[in-house]
Amino acid sequence: MSGAPECKSGTCPTLWITEDAESYVVQGYLITAPERLAQLDLPEGEAAGMIPAVVLEEYFRARR
Repeated sequence: MSGAPECKSGTCPTLWITEDAESYVVQGYLITAPERLAQLDLPEGEAAGMIPAVVLEEYFRARR
């Protein structure tokens, strides 16, 4: 797990890898703006979220 460095509450955007290392789980800010969702054209059953770039950068830096 790797979260936003400025996070102090423990419930901030973060990224986990599954036990089988086949997928990642992202905790972030749900995208709800209809115009943005329309641009994404998501299939039924999928959702979109955003996490700060620093979370991904820190996560993958730590995995090296």
